[in-house]
Amino acid sequence: MFPSFAADLAERTDRLGPITVGLVGAGQMGTDLIVQIALMQGMRVGAIAVRAQRQNAIDAVLLAGNSRADPVEASSASAVDRTIDSGRIALSTDIEAIAASGRIEVIIDATGHPNSGAEVALAAIRNGKHIIMLNVEADITVGRQLKADAKRAGVIYSGAAGDEPAAAAELVAFARALGMSVVAAGKGKNNALRFDAVPQDFENEAHSRNMNPRVLAEFVDGTKTMVEMVALANATGLVPDKPGMHGPRARRDELADVFRLKSKGGILSREGVVDYTIGEGVAPGVFCVVEPQHARVQERMADLHVGRGPLFTLHRPFHLTSLETPLTAARAVLYRRADIQPLDYPVAEAIAVAKRNIAPGSIMGRIGEGDYRGFSMIWADARRERAIPLGLVEHARAVQPISTGQKLTYENCAVDETKTIVRLRRALDRADASIKSADAA
Repeated sequence: MFPSFAADLAERTDRLGPITVGLVGAGQMGTDLIVQIALMQGMRVGAIAVRAQRQNAIDAVLLAGNSRADPVEASSASAVDRTIDSGRIALSTDIEAIAASGRIEVIIDATGHPNSGAEVALAAIRNGKHIIMLNVEADITVGRQLKADAKRAGVIYSGAAGDEPAAAAELVAFARALGMSVVAAGKGKNNALRFDAVPQDFENEAHSRNMNPRVLAEFVDGTKTMVEMVALANATGLVPDKPGMHGPRARRDELADVFRLKSKGGILSREGVVDYTIGEGVAPGVFCVVEPQHARVQERMADLHVGRGPLFTLHRPFHLTSLETPLTAARAVLYRRADIQPLDYPVAEAIAVAKRNIAPGSIMGRIGEGDYRGFSMIWADARRERAIPLGLVEHARAVQPISTGQKLTYENCAVDETKTIVRLRRALDRADASIKSADAA
């Protein structure tokens, strides 16, 4: 998209010094970011905001090649600035201190926690900083509101390169720019699929991969796939073909045969959908099944060994998750452009369904734990059924019995109204209702 990107970054560094990043979170993704940015010319981590991961942050700074004197505690914006000016890295428990720092240009949220992500984004926007969300859970819940707030503040709100939604959206944009019809787009699922997965079952595997068992369970139970494909849907206008999507066992060379209309031998009831596959040869990549609109183009695609036609699969065989995210931060600063953003009006929603029988009075845990998993739906259907958006479920209280597999709704659960993300989503829902009423009138 920006062929002179490396040169532009070098030129900017010569003029103004490296782009200075404020990072929030020092888990697996945050550690990756600290190490990756240290390897790049033209970027640096200036500050890290952590609450319960202080030692993780210090360990990551050391892992990136810094000395033990480099991480410095800083409790105010001025202290953060002084630390950065001295060439060291500020550590703070206060996101506001980092967001208000005059040296920080862009903030990356790597918490993966919906409410924390909303708070981080608001702090960044309030202080005039670009905000990059390596936090799809927050983005699919209130990203539209945060995008609008950022636009009013004159800063960039963006999802992160390296995550599957942005990688797949690139393929969709590429195909549409060439005038091709997009039949389906999505991802290969990286982990085994088990809807009842709980963290206790994956402790050994998670520790061997330097992961949090809860996060690994979120991948295995399908939640992460649902979240990511809803993000792709709401950035492109593609929709889930059915609740939960199809998720066939389609190999790389079968995608164009499987993701086509039922009337043409496939599984789809409509074209223009998001989905995923558990078949071999696709993960850890993303795909886009396209139909060129002219016989000559189809002939050339076949001649170039893209496929047999008339449908063809565009496949990116990798995504580098947090390793690519610094590129989004740099592009926001250099070009004031987002890599991926939600559309102004949604088409899909990620909701929650129960993993177990839940009794009235039960308080819902975090995503990936044992209470619920994510599930994709058409946005209008989820709204009509009063299904609770996935990002609002944590700390919700069951007010009715909920059976395994049942949707969590505003009838059977009461959400925690004190949460920032709940307040933002309530405002979005009211605005959507007003627009619908005005359209009906």
